[in-house]
Amino acid sequence: MESLSVALGSRAYPIHIGADLLARADLYRPYLGGGSAAIVTNEVVAPLYLSRVKEGLKGARITEIIVADGEQAKGWATLEKIFDALLAARLGRDGLIVALGGGVVGDVAGFAAAVYQRGIDFVQVPTTLLAQVDSSVGGKTAINHARGKNMIGAFHQPRAVIADVATLDSLPDRELRAGLAEVIKHGLALDLSFVDWLESHMEKLVARDRAALAYAVRRSCELKAAIVAADERESGARALLNFGHTFGHAIEAGAGYGVWLHGEAIAAGMVMASELSLRIGNIQKSDVARVRDLLRRAGLPVSGPALSPERILELMAVDKKAAKGRVRFIVLEALGKAAMRGDLPEPAVREAIVAALQ
Repeated sequence: MESLSVALGSRAYPIHIGADLLARADLYRPYLGGGSAAIVTNEVVAPLYLSRVKEGLKGARITEIIVADGEQAKGWATLEKIFDALLAARLGRDGLIVALGGGVVGDVAGFAAAVYQRGIDFVQVPTTLLAQVDSSVGGKTAINHARGKNMIGAFHQPRAVIADVATLDSLPDRELRAGLAEVIKHGLALDLSFVDWLESHMEKLVARDRAALAYAVRRSCELKAAIVAADERESGARALLNFGHTFGHAIEAGAGYGVWLHGEAIAAGMVMASELSLRIGNIQKSDVARVRDLLRRAGLPVSGPALSPERILELMAVDKKAAKGRVRFIVLEALGKAAMRGDLPEPAVREAIVAALQ
């Protein structure tokens, strides 16, 4: 096991990365002072891993909350189900929520923890690649709204992240590929040497080589932890982690939540963002080709769904990074170096969308 830290002063927390960690009582014990825990998981993950986490929580009073699988579960109805169960179990402010699952479970369980009794502790136990490298780290919690993804939520940091890479063995191929999109994003936005590494190890990652996956998780978490420590609430540098997301969230909403997986939409969004970076003179055609090739080798889409440019532009208008009525885009100044721009002409944005719809 390797452990990293998200340096947030008194709210700093560890990220534990390794195999066969789910049942390790020593990783949960520091957060069980109240003696009660509620495990929030979904109907797919529960049969696979719930018993192991319960073993790690042995001795605590445990409530199991099993929600539906998929992006469609990331809404008010699921949140109400969690609250009903927490109240029925009389979980107090000294209780602990354990989020066992992928990004949807982590986001909705984390949001429940943020607002239940005005905030209680929670631990992230991500079981998908996407959640291990991205959504479990940084304290972003939310549910979706019909008008936009993650529009209702809160910043609420976990007490710990327990990333057991052995859970990736059971991950469907499509989910693994979706997670690779966020791994690639970290490289393209922040670290050219990581892009180089990904280009030379992509086949191993797709083949689920455990050593390669463990490195990809660790490096992604290192990059994200440093950004979160410097800009917890996304007032500056943290927004760079949204490379591809302004376009990608519009794709998710336009196609219908769950039709495109988050990572698939982000992959197409990164192509659009790269095409936009080309059109404003930041990068070369060869750089865009390199982005497309890396995503293609990961088995990810490099073009968007059958949505009109007008519809994508409309959906992007409600993006959370918008300021003073203008959509702000994360573009590449170079491979491995992203920047935020809020002054880009709409014709260039439209051209970028069209280039990635073909």
